[in-house]
Amino acid sequence: MKTEKFLVTGALGCIGTWVARYLVSEGTDFIATDASDDFSRLQLLMNEDEIAKLDFRKVDVTDTESLRNMIDAHSVSHVIHLAGLQVPFCRADPVLGSKVNVTGTISVLEAVRQAGTQIRGLAYASSVAVLGPPELYSTFPVPDDALRRPGTLYGVYKVANEDSALLYWNDWQVASVGLRPYIVYGVGRDQGLTSDIAKSILAAVSGVPFTIQFGGPVALQYTSDVAEMFIRAARSGIEGAAACNIRNDVVSVDDFINVLKNTVPGAEIDCLSTNRLPFPSDLDDSKLREVIGTIPHTALSDAIGETADRFRALISGGKLNRMV
Repeated sequence: MKTEKFLVTGALGCIGTWVARYLVSEGTDFIATDASDDFSRLQLLMNEDEIAKLDFRKVDVTDTESLRNMIDAHSVSHVIHLAGLQVPFCRADPVLGSKVNVTGTISVLEAVRQAGTQIRGLAYASSVAVLGPPELYSTFPVPDDALRRPGTLYGVYKVANEDSALLYWNDWQVASVGLRPYIVYGVGRDQGLTSDIAKSILAAVSGVPFTIQFGGPVALQYTSDVAEMFIRAARSGIEGAAACNIRNDVVSVDDFINVLKNTVPGAEIDCLSTNRLPFPSDLDDSKLREVIGTIPHTALSDAIGETADRFRALISGGKLNRMV
């Protein structure tokens, strides 16, 4: 078996910390990079000894030369590209959002291209935000190749990334898999509108009321499952440039709240039912199944229970404050 060495960008973000945790748990060698050096999310998932062993580098993802040198010097074989700014940050600073989300992805693609056959797999984060509003579609579940009509700058940037990845395959045979998460929830998900799902679990454990600022049908993906999807996508050996929907739990926010209340009795959680997210929730994930096989999926009740237990342990251990 060939030796593996992963490079993970955005390793201190929500999904990135879970990817790091997963790679550490299976004993896979990797370099963790991020523009930040804030380890607060890592500290929620890993102990001090595990964190001390990390090969962490503070790197600007737009610095192609640094990425290329790192890949070469450390014989990197697989890349998981997660660095990016979320919807509200792109809206607040479109230039910075474009630099990080678009130029950063081009930088990764170019570094991988220059590395040639040394890189055996690249997975990157796209988003359901590439799609338009649910009423735009007539075929359900919505397929991966459905019309993309983003309603945010963030979504526009993700479309640019998917199209860039396709051109890098057509022109230089740089293979890649882009994954389109919808709502990722779990410990460490603390930014963006859809982080309300994770925050509601923390609120329930903390014994305080909380209102999720949206309602209606959504697709929920547990952080641990999503991290495994990215790792398996990078290892898939795919030829081409795939952009894959993620499905997992398609439920209403009210249904999620009911499961949460059954898991944490006494929880005071509600939602703004009439405020719907502008994306279809009923997504076809057949392409992802072709790429990685069986899709990791922790049952909703189990994922909520695991997250609640993690939050309780972090609070009792003084690593996380209760919601007030």
